[in-house]
Formats: sequence, structure tokens, C-alpha cells
Amino acid sequence: MILGLLLVVVGGILTVTPFVSIAVLVVLVVLALSVTGAGELATASRSEAPMVSRVMGVAWLAAALVVVLWPGPSIRVLAVTVGLAMVASGVLRMVTGVRGTSDARLASMLLGAAGVVLGLLALAWPDVTVFVVAVAFGVRTVVFGISLAWSTVRAGRHRSEGPAQRPGVLRRWGRTLGAVVALLGALALLLLSVVLRGGAPEADAFYDPPDQVPADAGSLLAAEAFERDVPEGARAWRILYTTTRDEGHPAVASAIVVAPAQPADEPHDVVAWAHGTTGVVPGCAPSVLEDPFEAGATPALPEVVDKGWVMVATDYVGLGTEGPHPYLIGQGEGRSVLDAVRAARQLEDVDLAERTVVWGHSQGGHAALWAGVLASDYAPEADVVGVAAMAPASNLPGLVDNLDVVPGGSLFASYIAQAYSDVYDDVAFDDVIRPAARVQAQEIAGRCLAEPGVLVSLVETFLFGGSVFAEDATSGSFGARLAENVPSGAIDAPLLLAQGAADPLVLPAAQDAYVQQRCADGHAVDYRTYPGEDHLSVVADDSALVGDLLQWTQDRFDGVQSASTCSG
Repeated sequence: MILGLLLVVVGGILTVTPFVSIAVLVVLVVLALSVTGAGELATASRSEAPMVSRVMGVAWLAAALVVVLWPGPSIRVLAVTVGLAMVASGVLRMVTGVRGTSDARLASMLLGAAGVVLGLLALAWPDVTVFVVAVAFGVRTVVFGISLAWSTVRAGRHRSEGPAQRPGVLRRWGRTLGAVVALLGALALLLLSVVLRGGAPEADAFYDPPDQVPADAGSLLAAEAFERDVPEGARAWRILYTTTRDEGHPAVASAIVVAPAQPADEPHDVVAWAHGTTGVVPGCAPSVLEDPFEAGATPALPEVVDKGWVMVATDYVGLGTEGPHPYLIGQGEGRSVLDAVRAARQLEDVDLAERTVVWGHSQGGHAALWAGVLASDYAPEADVVGVAAMAPASNLPGLVDNLDVVPGGSLFASYIAQAYSDVYDDVAFDDVIRPAARVQAQEIAGRCLAEPGVLVSLVETFLFGGSVFAEDATSGSFGARLAENVPSGAIDAPLLLAQGAADPLVLPAAQDAYVQQRCADGHAVDYRTYPGEDHLSVVADDSALVGDLLQWTQDRFDGVQSASTCSG
């Protein structure tokens, strides 16, 4: 009875506090494994297969010992240990089904199969191990504790009532029904796993670079027609081109080029679009995704086509092509934007004018600002005559500080930590992310926002129970790199910076501080805020920004003098 109640308590705590810390999780798992093993040994004499029950008890205790003795146990060690223990326990339980009555045999086989499936899921989803450990194993511990306590009560009742009576039909088949439910639940989780895994986008062979890649950045490598979600009255291509991550680091990137279907008498002015966050791994490029223009929140594409402009929408490096992807790393993002324009001008089927206005939102706003900073020296032939940054991730220290309190903020934190540790030698992922969240953060960073598996990522972000960062994220090498990637340099072209006043991700206060600093540094900014608009609604079709953006862009192409909201 005491063992059963202890199992219920430990399993309950394990279920509701999975992310407190790695130390707490290890203690709870060891305690659950130990008490489970002790419970199996204590009830072995009443089992229909005592020897098998004893073996199961020893296996659970051995698993607890492995976790205790393993140097620096991690979430992954817990995953493998618990997963293997559940598989072994399930197999042994199925072995016990050989003995006993037909209903007991069936129940044991079904419960054993459910245990095997749950164990395999624990091994297959390393970032969901906490769910498997906490939910699957924790709930299993609770159920086993209830079963153990109930069997103790029944045993005491039978001793007081005399010789045991054969259980009634309802009781005998009730456990079989429970086993069926357990197996169906495990199979449902398995099916969900297959669906989530199978929905991950993959780049096709188009994104593979040729054997011989030109040394010059902005060289067009390949182009082919693109039809997915292209607006009426337009034609499009996806292109592959050369770029650089920074000085001396060549790379290959991809983009979509959308142009009016009808030929024009004059070359088309260019809008270079830098999209918002879609992920940080190959497969997350808008040109790969099912909804290429919805991904990254592309604004006003039909209107761009109607005005006779051409949109050149970079995928950046590392989202369709080989990584790493320079997520919120200014040099890599800005160069991808500018080199896409250079490459698009080499298309034979469309004639592009020299003038370019750069648009960007969120991550793309950061990229647009950096494109503006780099344009004069890196790509003067792009002739950037305007930069429009919408809800840009401009103030990176301020953005990162806010991620702890934003719903789903841990997802973006995982993206930043992965990208910075991939690009910078002085930033280590394990130094940036706390131990109990490392496996989860790495797996989150491996998923695109548009794939079904991101649902798992979102659930995990709500269960982290605090910051995923190991320490103050704005300190140390990581903090220094964040500060280094704030787009604080001069932008020769007119700058429009738009911000939703109700944005919970890129805080208006942080944006205000960035704008104030640019003004203090002597840079002109046309800063506009939009009451009631949040991070995504600010670029939605019904946002007042869209009309302002189109007019502001037309003014840049027409050479109208730009305004600045900086005082003095």
C-alpha cells in the first residue's frame, strides 16, 4: 500500500514539473524507477509469472542505477534509459501473457505492446523525452501505483473473506478493456508521431550548387519557372545564386522573383523583399514551403505586380541551400538580399531597372536594415533608393530580453542560439542554453515554423517554466555578438521604420530606443507607429501600413524628397 501511494505521488510530481531542472528531473526519474522496481519485486509472489515479475523489478532497479552512475546525466541519457526500460518491461509483460487465464493473457499482451510502443516513442523523439518521461512514464508510474495499492487492498480483503473467489466477468474483462485503451492511446501517439515527422519540408535538387561555382557574389546559377501561389497577372521564377556570409566566406542562396505577366515598355523597378522568421535549417525557405508568400508574411504582393514592379524575395543562405543560416546575423542576411537583386537582373525573360527599394518584416526587417547599411560599399550597382523595415528585430539585446515573457518566445530563443553557435566560434550552444532545455531547444531549432512538428515545439515552449537561457543572454560572448549585429551603421537611402503599437514580440519601447539612437547618431528616420497593430497584423492586408508603404515606395521611385521624424 505504501509503495503504491509513493508511486502515485512521485509519478504525479514527475508529470507536472518536467522542466524545473535537470537535477530535479534526474532525482524524480531515479526515484520513480527505484520504487517501480521495488513494487514489481514486492508483488512478484502474487503474479501469475513470479520469475518474470522479479526480472522486471531488477530491470527497473538497474535502469535507476544506470542514471545514478552515468557521469553528468542529461535529458538524452534519461530518454535512452527510460525508453529501453519501457521496451524491456513491455516485452517481459507480453511474456507473462503466456501464463494465466485467457482474459489475463490478453490484458498482459496488450499492456506489454503499449509499453513497447511508448518506449520506442521515447527513443525516437529526444526532445519529447521530457513528455515521455513526465507524461508517459510519469502517468505509467501513477497507474502502476494505483494498481499496486488496489491489489494490496484486494489481497487484504480476500484474506479476511476466506478462500479467494474467481473474479466476476466484469472485473476480469475490465482490465482487458483498460489494456485495449492503453494500447490504442499508444498507437494514437505513434500515428501522431508519423504525421508530425512526415510533414517536414525538404528542399529538392534545385538547391544543390553546381560543381563549379563562380567566385563573384550575385552570379545567377540556375532559374526555373515557379507557379505556387503566384498572384493573377504575374509570372515567377525561383533562382539560385552566389552570395557571401561575410568577407571571405562564399555561399549559395535561393530566391523567388515575381514580375508582371505583361511585358512593359520600360524596365521594372525592383522591390527586394526580406521575409520574416520561417526557421533556421534547410527546408524552411519560402520557395520550398507550401505557402511561399504567406510564410514570412509577404505584404501587398498583388499590388506590387499591379504597379508594374518586380519583387525579388530572397530565401537567404541556409534555408533552401546548405547552411548555416545567418539568423539575425546582419552581414549574411543583408548580403543575401542585395545579391538576389544582382542575380535577378541576369534573368533573360524580365528587364529590371536599376532602382531598388528594400522591404523587410521582423527578421527580414533586420535584414533590410543591414542591406541598407551594406549597400553603398557592397553592392552600389543595386542602387538602393529606399529601405522600409517593418517591426524589425533591430534592438537585439532588447528583443532577447523580452523572449522570456513572450508566449512561444523560447522557440525564437532556440533559433537564435542555434544560429549564433553555428556561425560564431566563440558562442557555444551549451553555454547559452540551460542544461534541462538543451535537447528540446536543439530539436525546436531543427523545425520550420510551417511544418506540423512545430506544434510539439509550441507545447514545449509553454512547459519550459522560465528562460531557456543559462544566464543573462545579453552578457558574455553571446551578448557581444548580439550587440555586434544591431544595424547601427549609416544608411544612405531614405529609411521608413514601421512599428505596431501592440506588438508583444518586438516591443515598441525597444524600437523607440533604437530609433532614438539612430536620430542621436545623426541618421534620418521616418518612424511611424500603428495603434492596435501587433507583430503580424501590422503587415496584414487591412493594415494602414500597407497603403503607406506602397505610397512611400512609389515616392522613392519617383525621386520625391523623403521626410524624417527625428527632431532637430
